[in-house]
Amino acid sequence: MPKFTVDGRTLDAKPGQMILQACNDAGVAIPQYCYHPGLSIVASCRICLVDVEGMPKLVPACQTPVREGMVVHATSTKAIANQKQVMEYLLINHPLDCPVCDQAGECLLQDYSYGYGRSQSRFEEDKSKNPKKDVGDHVMLYSDRCIMCTRCVRFTREVSGTAELFVEGRGHKEEIAIFPGRPVNNKISGNVVDLCPVGALLDKDFLFKQRVWLLKEAPSISPVDAGGENIYLHHNEGVIYRVKPRYNADVNGWWISGDTRYSYKAVHDPARLRTPRKTQYGAPAEVTYGKAIEEAAAGLKAVVATHGEGSLYAVLSPMMACEEAYLLGTYVRSLDPQALLVLGPVPTAAEDDVFKHMTSGKETFRIKAEKVPNAAGVRRVMDLLAGPRTTFEELATPTDATRKLKGGWVVGGYLSKWLPAAVPAALKGGFRVVQDILPNSLTDQADVVLPAAAWAEKDGCWENFAGKIQPFAAAFLPLEGARREGDVYYKLLGRPGLYNAEAVRQEMGEPFAAVKLPTDAAEAPAFEFAEL
Repeated sequence: MPKFTVDGRTLDAKPGQMILQACNDAGVAIPQYCYHPGLSIVASCRICLVDVEGMPKLVPACQTPVREGMVVHATSTKAIANQKQVMEYLLINHPLDCPVCDQAGECLLQDYSYGYGRSQSRFEEDKSKNPKKDVGDHVMLYSDRCIMCTRCVRFTREVSGTAELFVEGRGHKEEIAIFPGRPVNNKISGNVVDLCPVGALLDKDFLFKQRVWLLKEAPSISPVDAGGENIYLHHNEGVIYRVKPRYNADVNGWWISGDTRYSYKAVHDPARLRTPRKTQYGAPAEVTYGKAIEEAAAGLKAVVATHGEGSLYAVLSPMMACEEAYLLGTYVRSLDPQALLVLGPVPTAAEDDVFKHMTSGKETFRIKAEKVPNAAGVRRVMDLLAGPRTTFEELATPTDATRKLKGGWVVGGYLSKWLPAAVPAALKGGFRVVQDILPNSLTDQADVVLPAAAWAEKDGCWENFAGKIQPFAAAFLPLEGARREGDVYYKLLGRPGLYNAEAVRQEMGEPFAAVKLPTDAAEAPAFEFAEL
């Protein structure tokens, strides 16, 4: 590995690495706009120019390979003078609208103007003004804020491969535009907003909703498919305002799909179940959560007492955390050792959505056709618990085992309608406990309904299509009236305290025991459910 010196500090670089890349890895700050690790290097913004001994002029740190023994001065007189000049040029026509800009608080132009800019502008002419543009269903372009870093243009060529964006005009008339009739509506278009280092490209869904310095951050996993995209949930006071990608080189890189980006809306659906119910005299009656749990336990025990082993089932949703599936399976099997474990419905699209580099044809991103996050994890848990098992689809075919089923526990948690048109006959009769976040025909007919927590309101882990088990953290407490599934199962199993995902993973053994939350995980919300 070549060694080089930056402002008197000796750094290691990987073979072929550029100065800027090595400095970023080492935590040495060099200003940068156009550079992004997931895109090609164009060296157009010029703010990263550094002074290299032996070079006749400043060179772009993003485009200059490290050589053994290279001596770099990033804070020399010439380098600092260049940074100030670049900032002055960029701010000549930039509007002073930071107080109303959604990017304020996380804007590189704002940050660098303090670090490298002048205290006041020397430009006395009228600023050039460019229009706002509606460039897609989810993306708005404020052209007068754009610094022409071209990250967005390169993304549509090198990642999405759809090439909707291009640069038109020259000089102060230069601006980003879309080709006629081709809005930025591809399935990963929202990433251009994440890429923009200033407030030029904005998400319509987040526009004017919240100041970024008020938002808290929780590491999570995408709930919309089996890809396991790593994400951050940005939330405040129990409301998710946006979802951002979390870098994972082995899974999603720097990008996420549009479905993932707007998946949080189901968490705040006005139709969310909020009140536990039981069927009394043929009609639903509201009860406390503790009473509903007691009714559920008593009903399941009565089924086994009347009909014997093999009469219970548990539908384990692929939206459940692996820990929750393990706890529910353990509880049902404690009542009926021959209880049938059923993998819930796994909705699947016709095929994966594959994105490729526009010219090389190399695959850059993939959206999985399997539209649930944890089917693989639930299958692994069912293997761990052993015993009778089947799938929701197979349950629809009557067999001796399914005809014997007289009661059970069904978990939903899907982000939208999940029940097929024809519900298996085994789920239509007998004693039924349904745990879900949204109402459906099963919750309407259940003997006990338990409002559940959405994925953003609890801890756990999911296994993606490639067998990678990844943890996620609760962003905030569950909706009032709902409870985490894990807390309910702890109560049923007679375990003290509240649900602890990490403790359950240790109990489950490998590979679950090795799963740990990322080190940047925020402090967990204070869960207190005295009623349980």
